[in-house]
Amino acid sequence: MPQTFDIETADYSRFSFKREGKVLTAAITSDHPVNGVDGLMHDELAHIFTDLQRDTDSDIIVLTAIGRAFCAGGDFDWFDEQVADPSKFREIAWDAKRIVSSLLEMEKPILCRLNGAAAGLGASIALLCDIIVADEKAVIGDPHVKVGLVAGDGGALIWPQLVGYARAKEMLMTGDILSATEAKDMGLINHVVPTDELDAKVQEIIDKLQGNPRWAVRWTKTVTNIPLRALAAQVMDAAIGWESVSNFHEDRKEAVAAMREKRKPKLTGE
Repeated sequence: MPQTFDIETADYSRFSFKREGKVLTAAITSDHPVNGVDGLMHDELAHIFTDLQRDTDSDIIVLTAIGRAFCAGGDFDWFDEQVADPSKFREIAWDAKRIVSSLLEMEKPILCRLNGAAAGLGASIALLCDIIVADEKAVIGDPHVKVGLVAGDGGALIWPQLVGYARAKEMLMTGDILSATEAKDMGLINHVVPTDELDAKVQEIIDKLQGNPRWAVRWTKTVTNIPLRALAAQVMDAAIGWESVSNFHEDRKEAVAAMREKRKPKLTGE
C-alpha cells in the first residue's frame, strides 16, 4: 500500500492549515504583528514546502497569512541575536538555501494569496510561488540592504527573472517598497484586486487549474521551473555566503539599530 502523509498531523507552530477538497491552504500564523521571521519560522519554512508536496490529499496549495501582513521580513530580536553572535547566522545557511530549492522543486501548483505586506524573505517566498494574487492594499519589496544585508535568500535570484536586471538591481540596491499595483504593472505579480474580492479571484484561478488534467498542470509547472532550479543551484551558495559575510559588518549593526529606533543610520562604510 502507498504510504500516506497528512501535513495537518505534522508539528508546525508558525503555520495553520485548512483543507477544502483537494485544495490545501497553508497560512503563516504568528503572534508577531507583521508575521516577522524568527528562528522557529525559518526552521519551519525549510521543511514546509517538502511536506506540502508530500501531503497525500491535496493537489493545489494556497499560501497566505493570518493577520494584516503576509510576511514583512526578519524579526528584529532575531537580527539582534545574529549581530551579537554571527555563528547563529551561519547556522541557518543550509536552511536558507533549502527554502528556495524546496519551493522550486514542488510539483503541485502553489498560489500566493498576498493579503498584506511582503518584504525580504517574505517577498522572496511570495515571488517564488507560481501565481500571485494580491490585495490592492498589499505592498512588496526586498529591503535587505536597509538592514545591512545582501539580498541573498532568494531576492537576487527571482527578481531579475520577473522584471529584468535593470529594474531588479534598482529595487534590490535601494530596498524600495512597491504598492501592489506598481508590482503588477512591473510584471512582478499576476493580479491585484480589492480586499473583498481576493478570495473570489484566488478561487477563480483554482477553478481554472482544476478544470485541466492534474498531471499535465503539475508537470508543466515542473518543466517551466527547470531553468529557475538550475539558476538557484548556480547562485544560492554565493548569495547566502555573501549575505553571511555582510552580517559581520559594523554598518549591519548600525542599520538594525537605526531601523529599530526609527532614525537615519550613521553609516561608516565598514
